[in-house]
Amino acid sequence: MNVILYSRVSTDEQADGCSLDMQERYLRAYCTNHHYNIVGEEQPYKEDYSAKHYDLRRPKLRQIYDYCKRHKHEVDKVLFLRWDRYSRNVEFAFTYKRKFYDELGIEINAIESPIDFKGTEWSLMLSMYCGTAHAEDDKISRRTRDGIHGTLLKGRCSNKAPRGYINKRTESGEPYVDIDETQAKAIRQAFKEVAKGVEAPNCIRRRLCPTIPKDAFYRMLRNVFYKGLIRVPAYKEDPEQLVKGLHQPIIDAETFDKVQVVLDGKRKSEPKLSKAIDPDLYLRKYIVCPICGHSITGATSIGKGGRYKYYNCCHDGKHLRRPAEVVNDKFANWVGGLRPNQEVLDLYTEVLQDLRGEHKQDVQKEVNKLRKEVEHVEALRNGADDKFCEGTLSPDAHVRITERYEKQIQELQERINLLQTDTKDLKEKIDYSVNIIANLRNFMIDAPVKTKCKILSSMFPQKIEFDGEKYRTQSYNQVLDLIFQETNKLRGYGDKESEKPTIVSHSVPRPRIELGTKL
Repeated sequence: MNVILYSRVSTDEQADGCSLDMQERYLRAYCTNHHYNIVGEEQPYKEDYSAKHYDLRRPKLRQIYDYCKRHKHEVDKVLFLRWDRYSRNVEFAFTYKRKFYDELGIEINAIESPIDFKGTEWSLMLSMYCGTAHAEDDKISRRTRDGIHGTLLKGRCSNKAPRGYINKRTESGEPYVDIDETQAKAIRQAFKEVAKGVEAPNCIRRRLCPTIPKDAFYRMLRNVFYKGLIRVPAYKEDPEQLVKGLHQPIIDAETFDKVQVVLDGKRKSEPKLSKAIDPDLYLRKYIVCPICGHSITGATSIGKGGRYKYYNCCHDGKHLRRPAEVVNDKFANWVGGLRPNQEVLDLYTEVLQDLRGEHKQDVQKEVNKLRKEVEHVEALRNGADDKFCEGTLSPDAHVRITERYEKQIQELQERINLLQTDTKDLKEKIDYSVNIIANLRNFMIDAPVKTKCKILSSMFPQKIEFDGEKYRTQSYNQVLDLIFQETNKLRGYGDKESEKPTIVSHSVPRPRIELGTKL
């Protein structure tokens, strides 16, 4: 009788040991005792895949089936040691019984606990042998998942430590995770560089961590493990949660959170990098050509006497070309010619002070409300402590509840601190803004270029026309109508006594951020 031998293990550890050799020894002894002839391309066919998978994950069993199809009348049996070596899945077991026995007439059987397929109880026996193994697999899987979940809830790493850490054991055999400084140094620097939001993360990866693949690098930047937390996936009735890990963080929480903001594309507070503004050509972002409407740009010319800077029309240089020094002086004199209406200016200052008082009252109400919420959450946390001391709350549940309440208290306290550090120096800001209004010409001459640009952005929402001699604009900050007596000059018109503003409190608009914020 011709037979094919089949042996299988499910893990690399078994494959490296003697399990396959042991199965082969028993199978060969069985064939010798029963005078069976071993055939096939391999003797025996050895598999190191799990018995719960189908044929796509069982290449050797598939190879045996293909061999039997080609040599249908030359093979009588396929033998293996036990039924759990054949399959731990009942559906798989019945499928391949039909393929071998019903279609090809080749018997499949175990040398331990063989089944008589010619009898009437073979289906019951096959279901029992393979089903028992399947049930044992499920039990092992359940215990493993329970163990992993419990380990994560305690703040321990349940598998291989992430890049930058290393798995170790204490003298008593307890596993723990320690920082691997050989990798952690570059990872720590990468987080800090990404948090700045200046350079693309992938460029930082190529510069600091070239051995880390791109996808792995982005996953690393999202991994809360690096700031000292453990992510516990949802399991049974427990929702997904973050717990404090027993390992040391590589990155502080503030840096990690900044990295998340950069990766989410939500960073708005920091401007994009651009070329530095030339102090001698700061007006080229604000003035336009009166002939074609194109922006006025600037350039530096090199002559025999040195370097000279000019403003010129970016569309046609013949429309306008003037020395930068002349253009800047004319603009400073034009803006400096505006005289503030002192009565309206005083009234506007009083309005700002009133608004400050109203705002402080609203802030105090909100602070009191948040403090009551903090007291409520603290009471809940103290109640959880009492239940834990009484023994009615398990240690794991106590840790989870306490961490949740402490996180809520921290968030509420941060909101309180933010509200309380709001308008302490508003009076100083108001005085500074009023000083700017009264001394515009001096600021346009002596102030740093960034300050000049902020003043211009506040005063002129749209471009200013310049014909080489005079300036004019149709769009300006509406507050100027009340504060200045000569806003008609901004439009290029003469003075009109009839257009002087009436001094009434309801005419004073709410302050814009440009005048309420220190430049």
